Amino acid sequence: QVQLVESGGGLVQAGASLRLSCAASGRTGSTYAMGWFRQAPGKEREFVAAISWASYTIRYSDSVKGRFTISRDNAVNTVFLQMNSLKPEDTAVYYCATGNLVLRLASGNYDGWGQGTQVTVSS
Repeated sequence: QVQLVESGGGLVQAGASLRLSCAASGRTGSTYAMGWFRQAPGKEREFVAAISWASYTIRYSDSVKGRFTISRDNAVNTVFLQMNSLKPEDTAVYYCATGNLVLRLASGNYDGWGQGTQVTVSS
C-alpha cells in the first residue's frame, strides 16, 4: 500500500519548464513501476510516462516524447517528471501512479494514484 503525493505544478507561459515530483510512502522498501498521467476537464485520463523500479524500462506518450523526461530516485522514494517546452495542450492535473509493470501502467492499469498537481500553460 503506497501513498503518493505530487508537487511542482504551477502556472507558466508556453515554452517554459516545470519539474514535478511524486513522493511515495507506506511501502518504501518494495519495488514497483511508477508513472505519470494527466487529465484535463472534460477529457479522459491520459498516459504520460512510466518508469520501472531500476529505470531500465521507460515509456512516453507520443505527445510528450522529446519534451518530457521521467526519472526516479529510489533512495528518497521519489519519481520526477521534467517538463520542457510546455504547450497549452499540456494543461491538466498531473497524477502519479504505481503499478507492477511499465506496460501495465502505459495501458492504464495502475494500483494507486495521488491527489494530483495542477499544471496550467498559457499561450
